[in-house]
Formats: sequence, C-alpha cells, structure tokens
Amino acid sequence: MDKEFRNLPSVDRLLSEERIRQLQQNYPHTLIVDFIRRYLQQVRLSIAASNPCPSVSEIAESICTQVRALASPTLRPVINATGVILHTNLGRAPLSQEAIAAMEAMAKGYCNLELDFDSRKRGSRNTHLEPVLCQLTGAEAALVVNNNASAVLLVLTALAKKKEVIVSRGQAVEIGDGFRIPDVMRQSGVKLIEVGTTNCTYITDYEQAINPRTAALMRVHSSNFRLMGFTHFVTLDELVTLGKHYELPVFDDLGSGSFLDTTRFGLDPAPMVPQSVAIGAGLVLFSGDKLMGGPQAGIIVGRKQLIDKLKKHPLARAVRIDKIRLAGLAATLIHYLKDEAVNKIPVWRMISASLEDIDRRARLWAQPLQGLARVVEGETMIGGGSLPGDTLPTRLVTVGEAEKRKHQNIAQTLSQRLCCQEIPVVGRISDNVLLLDPRSVFPEEDEVVLQALQRVTTDLQHT
Repeated sequence: MDKEFRNLPSVDRLLSEERIRQLQQNYPHTLIVDFIRRYLQQVRLSIAASNPCPSVSEIAESICTQVRALASPTLRPVINATGVILHTNLGRAPLSQEAIAAMEAMAKGYCNLELDFDSRKRGSRNTHLEPVLCQLTGAEAALVVNNNASAVLLVLTALAKKKEVIVSRGQAVEIGDGFRIPDVMRQSGVKLIEVGTTNCTYITDYEQAINPRTAALMRVHSSNFRLMGFTHFVTLDELVTLGKHYELPVFDDLGSGSFLDTTRFGLDPAPMVPQSVAIGAGLVLFSGDKLMGGPQAGIIVGRKQLIDKLKKHPLARAVRIDKIRLAGLAATLIHYLKDEAVNKIPVWRMISASLEDIDRRARLWAQPLQGLARVVEGETMIGGGSLPGDTLPTRLVTVGEAEKRKHQNIAQTLSQRLCCQEIPVVGRISDNVLLLDPRSVFPEEDEVVLQALQRVTTDLQHT
C-alpha cells in the first residue's frame, strides 16, 4: 500500500502533463488545480481501500474529462417522439415562434419591465399581462407568478392564513413530485378542512363545515387522475351559490385550465378558465405551460379586491415572474386574442393534427428501415396533468419488432442509441418494442428523426 501511495503524482507533476497544459488554455488555472486536488484526495481514499494507484496518464485523462463535462451544458434539446404532448420530463409545452422571438428580444438587453413611460417612474411588471388576461377571461383583475404551485401558496397565505379552507376529500390530491395540496395548505398556515368522502361529496358537507374561522371554499381539479363509478362531486355553481350565501370566496384551482373547447378536437371537456370566471369563482388559478401552451407560469384571475391583496403581499415578490417568461407568456396570450392559437401554438397544432397527415409521416419514417419498422394504430396522451386518461388516435412506428427473438433487449438498445444522437430522439418502450409517435414531433424535425433511425438501425444490423 505504501508503494501505491508513493506512485501518487503531485499537483505540479500533473500540471506539467501535456493534456492538462492544453486544458489551461481554455479554463482558469485555479479551477484545474482545484480539480486535481480533489481528484487526488479521491485516489488516496481508493488506495486506502486497497485499490491500486492509477497511472499519471489515467489521472490526467480523468481530470480533463471531468473539467470539460462540468463546463458543458447538460440541458439539451430533444425530439419528443413519446406520444405524450405535455411531457413533464421533457419540459412540457414547446413554445410558438412568436413566443420564442419575444423571449429572445427581452433577453438581449434592457426593457421597460417596471418602467412607466408616461410618468417616467417605477411601474409594475404585472401591467404587461393583466389587460389581455382580463380580456380573455372576463375577470376584473389578474396576477402572474412563476408557477401554479406558487399561485396556490400565495393565495392561501395572503387570504386564509391562520384560518380554515374547506376542500372535498376527493380533491386533497398529490399532483406529482410530492406536491400535495394538504402540505401546501399547512405551509401557508391554513387549516385544511376535508369534507365528504373520496368518491362522494355533497354541498351539505361543505355547509356543515362552515364556521366563523372559515376563510374560503376551494375546488381542486384532479389533474392527473380520474375517479369512475359511484361518484358525486359538488359543481362550481353550487360552491359559488353557497359562498355567496355565507360571504365566502371560492378558489378554483384548475391546474391546467384551457381557453379552447377541447371537445372540438375529440377530447373530453377540460376546465375552461372563462367559464369559471363567469360562474363566479373569486379566484381562478391555472398553469401557463400546460394547455395554455406557453412558458412556465402560475396565472391568477378573478375579483379585483382579492387580486389587490395578493399584489401587496410580501410573498408576491418572492414568486414573481421574470422578464423572459413574461415576454413569452404575453406573446402566447396574444395568439388567443387574435384567434390563431390552433395554428400558432405547438400544443394545439399537435392536438389538431389530422390522422391522415400523421399516418403519412409515420410511413415516411418507417420506409427506409428495411423491414425493421412498421406502422400500427396507437394513442397519443395529452400529459402534463391535463385531461387524465384521455387520448387522441395516432399512428405509431414500431422499431425492432422483427428482431425481438434475436435480441432480447432490442428496444432498450435502440432507445439508448437514439438518445445518444447529437439531437436525442426519445420514444417509449412497450412489450420490448420501441414506439415512436409523429404526433408529438414537429414536421420540420422529420428529417432529423429519419437520419437518427437510419444510423441506429444500420449499427444494429452490423452487430
């Protein structure tokens, strides 16, 4: 073991290595020295555990690899061929060209984020979004924060702290990644009052729970699951009527929320933001990066008296939206204002794509693969906690099905190789077959997909 420790090179010895010297042309000397010292410490621990000392060349190569990896962005664009349009792991909603251009313009330099040109005094960033949101929803006022979880936290903290909010037991949900409505309520200092049962809640359940400490009634959309069978839930109309009788506001957390009628595309009805406002919800909360099709944001619309309280609360500053996403969201909202969302916003373009066009593209993908692929019927999921269980008909390209018996892990092999392309192509695996869905892929990306498929299948045939 002592001999192995003696073989350990010094910092200066490693700095004299040619590869390390070349590395110093692009990276600070202090950064490289820090990496060397930390790596040598790891080697010492390894030697102490009875492992041999790597050679100087191996140590230098490893240090160079680690430095370059740290300085290389790990966030990369991918092609989403999974058939999940709002794929949370892949960044949810892709943005329109207009939204991208607006965000780029604001990123390049300064802007009037909080400058009032008329008074030449400090203004509010909220003025860039509030008018168009009020126009689209019919609400008296609006406020935008960085995501819908923040919107829920702000509303409960500002308007119900140390008080009680009544929610149906069937709506005390977890929406993913450990985000639970009961936990958010506790964090905001609100006492959750669950009423009814998991599958059945009646308006009398709410009324019996109302007391002097009640601050609001709340409806939470079950964004990522669906209860079927013997069920009963209180409608928003019933909640609003009850709220008015007891002078209590109703908070309607739509999760996703939509400005378009999803039934026109053959989907189940999604909660409509303008409809909730029209029915009389005091505040309506929804996401910017789901069916809205914009950048991540939490949008709150509703009564001016309540919105004004939110704007003045200290937490509003902590969760405010930044200038880049604000610009992208404004451009996205203008698509709805101009009645061009279906043609401009990628989410709606994918949802409204014709089955004939998808079939044509799927056959284009499969044609050059010489029997390794075929086109089958399938379903596209909306995803992102929107329209749970609802799907659209599509055509899937199955790759490697003919090779299943020869290669037990053919789907995993193909998937891994597609993910190692310069622009990774991400599909989904079912029954040891790789499935690729053109509906969730931009038509302008077809050539990239084709080239990637040709490369990986050629490699496979030569192994």
